[in-house]
Amino acid sequence: MSNILPVSDLRNYNEVLKNCQIGQPVFLTKNGRGRFVVMDIEDYEREKAEKKLLLMLQEAEEAVKDGNGWLTIDEIKANVGE
Repeated sequence: MSNILPVSDLRNYNEVLKNCQIGQPVFLTKNGRGRFVVMDIEDYEREKAEKKLLLMLQEAEEAVKDGNGWLTIDEIKANVGE
């Protein structure tokens, strides 16, 4: 179940932080609309790593489509030092 609280609850931030656990961010609303998210640092780091990986995969996919992503066996051997 989502933890949705008004941003005014940050006055008692200890209670807000108690609701924030791994995999369970706290969504804060302002004037009845979603505005902020408080999340566990592990979740944040995981999200950041996943985003970086997805961007790298997208770049690789685009390189393959352009024909720039393929290496010959000799180029691979040169890159790994064989």
